[in-house]
Amino acid sequence: MASKKTKDRKYQLADELIEHFDTYKKLFIVGCDNVGSDQLHQIRKNMRGKALIYCGKNTQIRRVIRELEEQGRDDLECIRKAMKLNVALVFTNEDLSWCHDQIINNKKPSAAKAGAFAQCDVTIEKGITALEPSMTSFLQALNISSKITKGSIEIIADVELFKTGQRIDASQAALLQKLEITPFEYGLVPLMVFDQGSLFHPSVLNITEASILASFGNALKNTACISLELNMPTIASVPYSILLAFADCLAVAVETDFTFKEAEEIKAFLA
Repeated sequence: MASKKTKDRKYQLADELIEHFDTYKKLFIVGCDNVGSDQLHQIRKNMRGKALIYCGKNTQIRRVIRELEEQGRDDLECIRKAMKLNVALVFTNEDLSWCHDQIINNKKPSAAKAGAFAQCDVTIEKGITALEPSMTSFLQALNISSKITKGSIEIIADVELFKTGQRIDASQAALLQKLEITPFEYGLVPLMVFDQGSLFHPSVLNITEASILASFGNALKNTACISLELNMPTIASVPYSILLAFADCLAVAVETDFTFKEAEEIKAFLA
């Protein structure tokens, strides 16, 4: 059975969560895999005063949100459904883009762990290493060609140890540890963003006014191309239709005695 102290702490965390939902209007749902307590403390310290990180059991968070829904907070339903796996909540009232940058920039280098999936391609460059000659057989087991040079092991050629997404085995992890290589970075990973009752992917925060105008311009160009091909005038295609008609008239004027004011300069130049 849970002790009275544990139950009191449970109710305290629930009350704090309710207060956070009342105080903050925006939040991130972030993944917490491979993030230690020390690193989490440092992230909290860097964002103090502008954002608050809440970690708790998903069942507890879902229970609290369900109670808030019964009180009229129907907009929180999408958050409750997204509380799966190892996640936390980052509450804020600041600019979402700033908060997103702070979350992804607080990463810590980490060694490769056996059984984990590789975050990136890892290649061991050729050259002299700090490994002792007794490690030659260990490298041979990994199909890594080496030789002894001045009392140290020299790797003869670059070795691609593993690629992104591959599972790391114990030998590969041990080798990287002996070479003191920490190829990965772990930190909080923004998964979803909640703002004004909507839950959306963090990539939406990268949309700027310039990108919207560029997308709108591309849409107009595609509309004009389709309209011209189908011979169906639209607001987007009419300027191009006029330009094409003018070009046809100009070509006729150049080849014949027919002329008009806009064609006289071209005819004089060709003459």
